[in-house]
Amino acid sequence: MVKRRRLRAILIPLVLYAVSGAAASYFVWHAYNGTRGLKAKEEYKMKIDELQARLDSLQSDRNGWERRVRMMSADSLDRDLLEEQARVTLGRVHKDELIFFYR
Repeated sequence: MVKRRRLRAILIPLVLYAVSGAAASYFVWHAYNGTRGLKAKEEYKMKIDELQARLDSLQSDRNGWERRVRMMSADSLDRDLLEEQARVTLGRVHKDELIFFYR
């Protein structure tokens, strides 16, 4: 009887510590590696930074195009831009200009 009581006194806390340690390690592992864990948070931050950089690039492109469209409006027609577009479209130059073709 005395041996069983000592055995129970040792084994029951040992089993409880083992079960609680296993449960804690399960939750810690999922907090780090899970779909909403720390690794996923870092991956989301990297993806957000990448998409933000792409958004900034696209916005600057859009601002450039909007500026060019404003220059071509009827109220404030930019002659240089009009001449450039006409040259590109028609493929012509002035009489006194030289064209160099590169291979």
